[in-house]
Amino acid sequence: MRTQVFKKELAQVFDDNLHTKQWHNYVDYAIIGLILLSTAEIFISTFPISARTEKWMKGIDWLTQVFFTIEVSLRIWTADEINPNYKGFWGRVKYCFSFYGLIDFLATYPFWFNFISPLPVTALKSIRIMRLFRVARMFRIFRYIKAFHFLGTAVKSKKTEMLVSLQFLFTTTIVLSLLLYIVEHDANPEMISDGWKSFVWAFAKYIGDPGKIADLPIVTSAGHVITFIVGILGIAIFAVPIGLIGSGFTEAIEERQNEEEIKSNVDKLHRAFERKQDPPTLFQVVPMYLSLVDIQARMGMTQEAIFDAVNASDDFRVFNMATTIPADKNPVDRLAVEHFVVNKPYGCLIDRGSRVTIVSPASLVDPMVGNFSYYLAKIGGFNFVSRELGEVLPYKSFYLASSFDEPGQPEFMADINELTSREGAWCITILAASGKNEPEYPEVVHIGYGGGRGESALDAPNRFIHDIEKATAIFSGIENSLQNDFGWKAERQMRYKTDNPKIYLRHLPSANTMNAFILRIAWSAMSWDTRRIKMAQTFADVFHKELEPLRQIDISELKIKNLGYSDYKL
Repeated sequence: MRTQVFKKELAQVFDDNLHTKQWHNYVDYAIIGLILLSTAEIFISTFPISARTEKWMKGIDWLTQVFFTIEVSLRIWTADEINPNYKGFWGRVKYCFSFYGLIDFLATYPFWFNFISPLPVTALKSIRIMRLFRVARMFRIFRYIKAFHFLGTAVKSKKTEMLVSLQFLFTTTIVLSLLLYIVEHDANPEMISDGWKSFVWAFAKYIGDPGKIADLPIVTSAGHVITFIVGILGIAIFAVPIGLIGSGFTEAIEERQNEEEIKSNVDKLHRAFERKQDPPTLFQVVPMYLSLVDIQARMGMTQEAIFDAVNASDDFRVFNMATTIPADKNPVDRLAVEHFVVNKPYGCLIDRGSRVTIVSPASLVDPMVGNFSYYLAKIGGFNFVSRELGEVLPYKSFYLASSFDEPGQPEFMADINELTSREGAWCITILAASGKNEPEYPEVVHIGYGGGRGESALDAPNRFIHDIEKATAIFSGIENSLQNDFGWKAERQMRYKTDNPKIYLRHLPSANTMNAFILRIAWSAMSWDTRRIKMAQTFADVFHKELEPLRQIDISELKIKNLGYSDYKL
């Protein structure tokens, strides 16, 4: 475990970013300094120097070689932490053949190979070859210079256009060289005796004819026209790629600036979700949502900037608040941003060592349910699992599913199964009720435990309940507390059926040993009532009293004013 932590820390050191932790920067600057020192040593060694200076130069040479051998070896070891494509033995080999990996390898290991077993050339040539490899180390500085990153991005972004233009120029040159042969051969057969000479002549013209290969007299008028066109193409063959790279360079700089602006806006969104005190409980809680207008006013962000930040982040989403209000109340469309926790491929898992697990399988599409479920689990000291990530359309529910191979779903099921395999485990699923496309019932809370609509018996087949006595006490506690504290009603298995074989609870390996039930809570109470956190606390108290009365709960973090969620681990 410590080795893995050390490896991850090293990977962050080798991220080639000069704007990370301060001591990480010191390592980067040390690497750059030693690269420059090594290059200076090679440069000075080309001059006649005294024996004493030569001794110093050899000392610098050995110092830099030992340092870079250690550094490059650690880079190869941590390559898979920087890029998953470099996992395993062959992944490391792949890294060694990447641009910087090859430079690292050639600038370091040949020195030791030659030291152990000298190359089969003269000693002088061997030294020159080693120096050649070490001079190549200067290219490594490109890692730390943003301009070269932009240049690489520019070339990649315009490679298709460059390839098309070069193909056109190459094809045109072949045609022109053959035309030149046709019009010049009869008039000048000795100088242009075949198509190959005219072909070589055309391409030699492009590079300035360094070997005087293209020094052929052109005698025909048509030949002079072709020569003129070749001259124009000679300019184009360099001007076009340079123009494309220049355009790509500008675009890369603009894209980087845009990325930095979006990153800054994501930070603004995180700061916007400052915890606020909930008056009924005095807990400091993360707001369920912030409207777009509110964020614009408070953070000085445009609507476009908010959408860009949400799209670039993993823990924000935009939703329409009207979807949480029954249609007969004529809800008005209003966009808002929701903040949530992400530490798993499907969303969030917090294991607090409890026998009780709160599951929100539809947080992705049901706004604010995840926030309510989070605080229910937090106040009661229960485990928490929430599905926050995935495709909204077409939506593949984690609550109902015919197959369990959607992205993140296998991990979702495995994590819940692990938590509910504990002795005396209870799984409580939280869903929303009475939204835009549903009727508004007189009951606020609907309790389901595996039966059809109207089938309220706890001891019937296919129920999620095994401990009937405990379940009866929990359901009675919910009903009494809601009535006494809020004046709300709850019902058991009357409005919603829960006998569907596709319900995820039926597919858990722990289904035969754990106890489970489903709470559907009206959005009017779970999201819009000012006592919603108080209701979560009421549920938590009932569950704790009946299921874990001796377990100590630490809710001190709920008294701390902070930004967002902070009590989970990545």
